[in-house]
Amino acid sequence: MARGTQLSVALENKPGELARMASVVARAKANIEAMAVADGTDMGVVRMVTSSNAKARAALKKAGMSVVQSPVIVAKLTNKPGALAAAAKKLAAAKVNIEYVYGSAGRAGEASTIVFGVSDIARAARVEL
Repeated sequence: MARGTQLSVALENKPGELARMASVVARAKANIEAMAVADGTDMGVVRMVTSSNAKARAALKKAGMSVVQSPVIVAKLTNKPGALAAAAKKLAAAKVNIEYVYGSAGRAGEASTIVFGVSDIARAARVEL
C-alpha cells in the first residue's frame, strides 16, 4: 500500500465553513480525493487527501485556517463487494491496527481512494494488495 499525507483542518461548526474551506482548496487548484468530517459541538475536523497537499496546505494557512499534516496509507481499491474486507484482512494479518478509515467511492467497478490511519505506517506500506 502507498504512503500518503492527510491534511486535518479544524472548522467552526457553523453554516458555510465547509464551503469556505473547499473553496480555498479549489482556488489552489487542488482536488479533494478523499475526505471525512468528524463533528463536535463547537468545532469539526476535516480529514482529507488532495491532489496537491502542498498547494492546499499553503492556501488554507494563508486563509487563516489551522492545518495539521499526518502520515496515512492511501489505497486505490476497486469499488466492488469485498474489496475493503480484503485490504483490512491483509493489514490485520500484518498485525497493523486500523485506527480510522475514510474514502471516496468511484462508480461500481472503478477505483475508489481509501485512506487508512494505522498504528504502523512502515509495516502497512509493505502490505501488498
